[in-house]
Amino acid sequence: MSLDPVTLAVLKGRFEQIADEMDATLFRSAFNPIIAEAHDASHGLYDASTGETLVQGKSGLPIFVGVMAFAVKAVIEKAARRGGLHEGDVWIFNDPYDGGTHLSDVRLVKPVFHEGALFCFLASVGHWHDVGGNVPGNYNPAATECFQEGVLIPPVKLYDRGVFCQDIVDILSANSRLPGSLYGDLNGQINALELGERRLGALLDEVGADTAREALAALRARAATMMRAAIAALPDGTVSAEDHLDNDGIVDEPLTIALDLTIEGDRLVMDFTRSSPACAGPVNISRATTVAATYVALKHIFTDVPANAGVLEPVEFRIDPGSILSVVAPKPVGGYTETILRLIDVVFQAVAQLAPGPAMACAYGTINALSLAGHRANGARWVMFSFFGGGHGAHGGGDGLSHGNAPISTATIPPLEILEAAYPVRFTKWALRDGSGGPGRHRGGLGAVYEIELLERQASAFLFGERARFAPRGVVGGGEGAANRFLYEEDGAERTPPMASKLTGLSLARGGSVRLETPGGGGYGDALTRDPAAVARDVRLGYVGRKAALADYGVALTADGAVDAAATTAARAVAPRG
Repeated sequence: MSLDPVTLAVLKGRFEQIADEMDATLFRSAFNPIIAEAHDASHGLYDASTGETLVQGKSGLPIFVGVMAFAVKAVIEKAARRGGLHEGDVWIFNDPYDGGTHLSDVRLVKPVFHEGALFCFLASVGHWHDVGGNVPGNYNPAATECFQEGVLIPPVKLYDRGVFCQDIVDILSANSRLPGSLYGDLNGQINALELGERRLGALLDEVGADTAREALAALRARAATMMRAAIAALPDGTVSAEDHLDNDGIVDEPLTIALDLTIEGDRLVMDFTRSSPACAGPVNISRATTVAATYVALKHIFTDVPANAGVLEPVEFRIDPGSILSVVAPKPVGGYTETILRLIDVVFQAVAQLAPGPAMACAYGTINALSLAGHRANGARWVMFSFFGGGHGAHGGGDGLSHGNAPISTATIPPLEILEAAYPVRFTKWALRDGSGGPGRHRGGLGAVYEIELLERQASAFLFGERARFAPRGVVGGGEGAANRFLYEEDGAERTPPMASKLTGLSLARGGSVRLETPGGGGYGDALTRDPAAVARDVRLGYVGRKAALADYGVALTADGAVDAAATTAARAVAPRG
């Protein structure tokens, strides 16, 4: 039987709606603001035999959807050694080396049966507030092994044929500083899986399992065909790009993420073998995470290709086993977000050399994971963990987004009202960072400035960031965005971290504050070709200073802010290019 296009489109929408409802269920029921407000979670449907991605929700994090295929495969392999899969089973784990990202991201995987036969898997992943380890919130920039980052859970059954295993929850709760948050998030994920199972069961009863399988196979084949066509449209050849991490938090030396990208007809080779070897600190990632991050980068560039495993069919990966991009336990991986953001950057930079049209400049390139932790007056423990926004890279169609979230996700930045209501802090500043966008024909998006004041008696602060020493790059002749800055007061003087973007155990007293100035995005194209009227508008809005308008864009302004056409023509005629 061959499905007609209308039926296929309807079934595609039905499958996606299931994943979207699972997302919404968790977002509305989680206790943890990082899930409930920032949407640091994801859901999807996965193949019954291979674990490959079938369908993903539109609201969850794409990096999770990509890596969850490896997680489901890990469950399939574990179940094969432990008596198989059964109706009512739910597996739970956070192993970052076996289909995971880092220990904070907890995965639940549920096999779904229809008329007694396994149809597919549903999976839920969410960023839990605290899973133990040396640092509250788990972003430990000084970790040298995974045991310092939190408790590691291998794939185990949370439900065995429908019977709940309370012992598993007791172990997890005993290893968290915030067991109440853990309990709420876990139950939100369980509810999301149960809802997904009901919705999928109703769909299979309606159309039949065979028709549903045919639709999923057709959607995968379509994604593979479209991806091959997109690759074939690019010129054959090899291009190279590399970028750097500030350091690993242990050794203050830069680390290289390098890509040699080759187009061979409708085939794409992603060769990362020139990247740095595994490091002592927590910016390593697993091979599964590398593949998933590349998937996200490709989806940014080839936006029309459906999001499923077919995207990667024509893509070959070359990654050294001993690389920073392919580590095994117990190498620390807690700061994986920083490394995959750099990986996405090098993909953008490489593609820009082949196809400037769809290319994007580098975004701000760090989530700036900040933890503040202490005890309230009544002795209760509090832990504020949050990530922060910055400028996105410009692109061929326009300027970069200002104060956006990282391109690894569709998550949102937690609102300050929620953070202030939940924790003893006050945001004394939350604003765009003037002049931080990279110059170009299209300007990079602006970063942000956050100032956070402590209202409790005492707290400790921890920062895990990047891009303090290697600013976000532009493409096609665009300039760099502003670099990252973290400022705090110590011994009466304003200071920055010795490791530039990473800090542990900063002691704050009531009234003390920290200031975060996040990077802007890179620019796209020659800044001297930007419309002078757009530069004048940027100056009027405070996005670009008058001096920068002349120095970077060759645009002279009158006293009232209008473009001085004659002076601008003269300035651009003598300005250096490239």
